[in-house]
Amino acid sequence: MKYAVGIDVGGTNTRVALIDENYHLIERKQFSTDAENPEKTLDHIKDVINGFGYQIEGIGISCPGPLDLINGVILTPPNLSGWHHYHLTDRLQEKTGVRVYLENDANLACLAEAAIGAGKEKNYVQFLTISTGIGAGFCIDHKIYRGSKGFAQEVANSILWKNGPAQGELKKGSIESIASGTAITKRANDAGLEAAHAGEVYKLAQQGNQLAADIMEDAYEYLSSFLGILYGVLDPEIFVLGGSVALKIPGFVEEMERRTKEKVYDSLKENVKVVPAVLGEDCGLIGAACLVFEA
Repeated sequence: MKYAVGIDVGGTNTRVALIDENYHLIERKQFSTDAENPEKTLDHIKDVINGFGYQIEGIGISCPGPLDLINGVILTPPNLSGWHHYHLTDRLQEKTGVRVYLENDANLACLAEAAIGAGKEKNYVQFLTISTGIGAGFCIDHKIYRGSKGFAQEVANSILWKNGPAQGELKKGSIESIASGTAITKRANDAGLEAAHAGEVYKLAQQGNQLAADIMEDAYEYLSSFLGILYGVLDPEIFVLGGSVALKIPGFVEEMERRTKEKVYDSLKENVKVVPAVLGEDCGLIGAACLVFEA
């Protein structure tokens, strides 16, 4: 049996898991990330890996972006201020003596869903996470499509609505500013509604609140238009949707499939498949192991 280590570095916590070649999680550890000192966090990772007591084939690691995936460098993640321009793969390889692969979380989720999840046995899998933000990944034959510089599928700032809503550093009318959980909630609160998350906006819409209904309609309409664009450009066999908005709002995935079918050629609509992700919060760790086993 072969083993890999999957790592998910977050701004608050780091998770490290031992995963076998059948993608079973054998053991998992979690500890606080040192946002100011990456060396301390990597030393802790090394200790956890040594504690597993298994020979491993390699290490796959997910880290907040933006990332230089080609050179294995963390660029300027806002919640890891001490990690800016840190050569993560080189340093972790030096500490552990095994090959390290770096990838962003949406790409890893796509890879996991393509390998053993909702996209299993499909060769062209488009993944989107609709949650706090909007992220995406595209896999061809169980390989992540990264583009020329490693920034393929960085879709959050894709503009769909001229002079539309904006948030943070994103441009006006970007898909994340319209359809993410943060955007839906912000638009509702800015309109005078009280909502702690997108699910509450959905409930207000179901109760007949017209403002909430309009905000949800914008999210459905622009996101399905975006899926239609991705379908025309990439021709995926399946769309897999993850994230709290997609998975917790009743009927969200089904609505995306219905509307996306309406936005492609009639002769193609029966080929449009939109399904929910199935691997939950472990998809990043499993995807990280896929990087090792599928290399």
